[in-house]
Amino acid sequence: MVQYVAMHTRLDFLRAKIGQAVSDKPVMRSAVTLPSGHALSLWHGDITEEAVDAIVNAANDGLVHGGGVAGAIVRKGGYVIQDESDRVGRVATGSAAITGAGSLAAKHVIHAVGPVWNGRTPEENDRLLASATIAALEIAREKCLSSVAFPAISSGIFGFPKDRCAAVMLGAVRDWANVHPDDNPCDIRFTIIDEETVRYFEQELRECFESRPAGEEGDPVP
Repeated sequence: MVQYVAMHTRLDFLRAKIGQAVSDKPVMRSAVTLPSGHALSLWHGDITEEAVDAIVNAANDGLVHGGGVAGAIVRKGGYVIQDESDRVGRVATGSAAITGAGSLAAKHVIHAVGPVWNGRTPEENDRLLASATIAALEIAREKCLSSVAFPAISSGIFGFPKDRCAAVMLGAVRDWANVHPDDNPCDIRFTIIDEETVRYFEQELRECFESRPAGEEGDPVP
């Protein structure tokens, strides 16, 4: 039984944990157009299904993709993603690196290294998470990628509080967009698998960005 459970994907585990089926295709929950002109949206579902120019991986500093979002990306996209990551080597916390996406629907994977919550002050953790978010956006900008999808970086086993993660990451996107009003990526998404985290991001979007709800059931990915 233990071996069987260990073979489950992260998505299977979360489906069992929350006691409900989660569609493979992400569903839009809310959206807003920022003053910079960038489209910012929140989606509930599996980030590995996103057909965007790049999905962002919540990576560790060794780029060893064993569990969580990272493990799901390699399982679906193929071990070639881990091979490329091994050639990249270590990435400092608060930074990011890019690889191919293997057989994923996305074209690239941007590996952003967020902080582990324990061992630093909350303020330093905020700074590093914002830095990782902006580093991923900068890579997308430099590569002229028009669309990117983020997970809730560091909010899983790294222990970053989910509500704080939402505030920091969305704030980092806003700050970056204000500085780069004419730059890609013009389509910035947060695609999150678990309902609890989605609700924190949804609340932050509503309170700080006056987001447009996508409807009770949401809009499927085109």
